[in-house]
Amino acid sequence: MSSASMPRSVKPSTLILSLVAGLVGGIIAHQFSDVTWVNAFATHILPPVGQIFLRLIFMIVVPVVFSAIVLGIYELAEGQQFGAVARKTLFWTFIFSGISVAVGVTLVNLVQPGRIVKIDMGIAAQSKDLLSSIAANASSGKSFSQTLIDIIPRNPIEAAVKALDGEMLSLMFFALAFGFALFQTTGRPRTVHAILKELFDVCLYLMSWAMKLAPVAVFSLTFGSFYRSGLQLLVPLGAFVLVVVGGLLFQMIVVYGTALKLIARKSPVEFFRQCQDLMLYAFATASSNASLPHSLQTAEKKLKLPPRISRFVLTVGATANQNGTALFEGVTVLFLAQLSGVHLDLTQQMTVVGMAVLAGVGTAGVPGGSLPLVMVLLQQLGIPPESLGLILGIDRLLDMCRTVVNVTGDLAIATIVSHGQDPLADS
Repeated sequence: MSSASMPRSVKPSTLILSLVAGLVGGIIAHQFSDVTWVNAFATHILPPVGQIFLRLIFMIVVPVVFSAIVLGIYELAEGQQFGAVARKTLFWTFIFSGISVAVGVTLVNLVQPGRIVKIDMGIAAQSKDLLSSIAANASSGKSFSQTLIDIIPRNPIEAAVKALDGEMLSLMFFALAFGFALFQTTGRPRTVHAILKELFDVCLYLMSWAMKLAPVAVFSLTFGSFYRSGLQLLVPLGAFVLVVVGGLLFQMIVVYGTALKLIARKSPVEFFRQCQDLMLYAFATASSNASLPHSLQTAEKKLKLPPRISRFVLTVGATANQNGTALFEGVTVLFLAQLSGVHLDLTQQMTVVGMAVLAGVGTAGVPGGSLPLVMVLLQQLGIPPESLGLILGIDRLLDMCRTVVNVTGDLAIATIVSHGQDPLADS
């Protein structure tokens, strides 16, 4: 499918205006939430637009993930590159994740936001129902051995259904196995390969059509997020927010920018310019999974990365490479420890670093997917788990910010891994 047949993309400036309008409008509307027509507009009229857009994207996530991984594995195996690409992807995933958590932990120890913040602990009680739901998800966590077993799906259809809730690992395993088997068993002409390639192209075409709704959807989603929360917690929790956002900016601009410049020989300014509409989209949706089809399109159409590499790295990265989430988890645990008066020694802080890096690999790529893992860390370290309720009011804003870093990190790794690879035979 030629790029000329694709619907014309939305200008980044249009998305920026939509995002700013939604942010400002939501904050203003929050002040008048007791007005009947304002509340009706914000809760009944506007939300369906954003939800329709998200459903248009989510309906292609499963076929995109499956076809992208199978095609990536098949074409990498055909070019005898799978081992090298997989090693590089895994290496940079852990390097970037480790750096992100280290950045967050360093900032928390330097700024000490938990000592600065003065907040009524009664706010946590206001989120009792949501905390109970998070605690239930945390307590239902599986053992390490059972987690490994469950990566292999008994039913690929069931794995595809669970993928929509962020549990991608089983579907990814099936796609990996299918891709290898396809390479080993298919003769020429490769009919299944051709069908999957057409499926992938059709999904990206549908994605292009859905993106026509993006300006209105970005306004709707951003408006809804800030209408619900407003900015009432930004003042008392300002130090915490600044540490998280500052760490995320450092990770994205300094860490990614330096790696792109020194290793991939890619101008960071050019990279961020090419990714700007994806970053705005990721901010509005707060979902790595919903951003995946757009990430694949950005990698192939704007960054011009080899498809066989970008398809593999980005689909795996949507689950495994979540630097922003890892940083947030580390900062949040240490902040709540400071706020609760729980002293964590160096060994315990290193435990937080290690757990946050590993947790980032398995975090569901959906809004709020990191909170159950934060709850588990709080319980393990003796920090009152109910203290998590203090940040729930601003979690959506921080979720939007860390999703930007997650998806940008996926593209940064794809760019680094693609550097120096032979681009021949890619299409």
